[in-house]
Amino acid sequence: MDFRLPPLGEGADSGTIVTLFVKEGDAIAKDQPVLELENEKAVATIPSTVSGTVGKVYVKAGDKIAVGQRIFAVAEAAAAPAAKPEPEAWRKGERIIQTPSPEQVPVPREPGPAPSPALEEEEEAATPPAGMPPAAAPSIRRLARDLGIDLTRVRGSGRGGRIVLEDVRSYIQRLQRLAAQPKTPLATASAAAPTPKPAPESIDFSKWGPVAKSPLSPLRQVIARRMSENWNSIPHVTQFDSADITALNALRKQYAPAYEKKGARLTLTSFALKAVVETLKKHPLFNSSLDEATQELVTKHYYHIGIAVDTEAGLIVPVIRDVDKKNLLELSRELEELARKARERKVSAEELKGGTFTISNQGGIGGAHFTPIVNKPEVAILGLGRGALQAVVRGNAIEPRLLMPIGLSYDHRVIDGGSAARFTVDLVQAFENFKEQDVTAPLSQ
Repeated sequence: MDFRLPPLGEGADSGTIVTLFVKEGDAIAKDQPVLELENEKAVATIPSTVSGTVGKVYVKAGDKIAVGQRIFAVAEAAAAPAAKPEPEAWRKGERIIQTPSPEQVPVPREPGPAPSPALEEEEEAATPPAGMPPAAAPSIRRLARDLGIDLTRVRGSGRGGRIVLEDVRSYIQRLQRLAAQPKTPLATASAAAPTPKPAPESIDFSKWGPVAKSPLSPLRQVIARRMSENWNSIPHVTQFDSADITALNALRKQYAPAYEKKGARLTLTSFALKAVVETLKKHPLFNSSLDEATQELVTKHYYHIGIAVDTEAGLIVPVIRDVDKKNLLELSRELEELARKARERKVSAEELKGGTFTISNQGGIGGAHFTPIVNKPEVAILGLGRGALQAVVRGNAIEPRLLMPIGLSYDHRVIDGGSAARFTVDLVQAFENFKEQDVTAPLSQ
């Protein structure tokens, strides 16, 4: 039998092989690591689901592979135990979704027109590898069979691309919307002949002098793709301001030694985490996401903050969860640990997901204001520059004050300029009026 790449988790369907631990003739056991796979800025170890002797190896380090693709043949292998059938009801978020009878699911009253190119592309992307049935619970398969739905045309949103009830509903609703679309000649012509995207042109730079070529790393390719998608799909606006962090920096210097004794580094980013969450609670719009498929605004009642980490391999954004429930000492410890894991490429794919807002602090490097790119599906990101002493008028006197540049980029589809200005004003106040009690309280615990 063949060992194939198993499901990688929610939203992941492929990766690049970093290291292959086995070769032809090796004996392997179930759950033994067989390869390292780079996916979505993380490197994960993939264990074997079978035991036996490795036969022919079909891949090598550097190959890009997809879920379901065969990795190597295994002789005398014991197949992995069959998955337990799923219950008829399961929990999704805070709701219990019951498997309905066929008549409970909305069905198009009339057959719709031929699928549009956009739908065909989406269905093609949802189709599993040849010979691999779509992942779905038996109840979902039965429901699809009763309704006459081909599950290979349904994009799964569950873990590893698994099809859940909401996916079937969304597919039916999409067919209904297509059936209701007016059939204008212009729309028909546009759908029949979409404007092709021009192919990239390779330029021979060696005509003008010596050059050196090196392939983009898988991580850099992911960063390039994500940045292009974010910039092209989100109308960006950046709100600038400066925060007087003279008092805050004095607090940091005063209590940094005490934090070090407890195994934590008290940094400006630690303070920024607390200040941002305090401001997000006052402005929940900035802690939301736009569901483009349903045209709904999803406001989150949790605060998972992404921290942009500069590594030798490229930019990585691990997420600190439940920032509002942690004190400054806990945040400082977790911040340092996540940054270390990111630089060593040991951060897991799960630790890169679920963020509701992102902070990019370049103060340790230098520079002033900059315009960070929103990390989709979030709607805003905060960029912090390096604090600098400036002459500031306070009352009737001019004083030297430490001012930190702030740049807040936001999605103009969701957030207007007035809302961004109010958010920035409250954020500046949170930095300038940071409570000493929030710094000292964790030290007494």
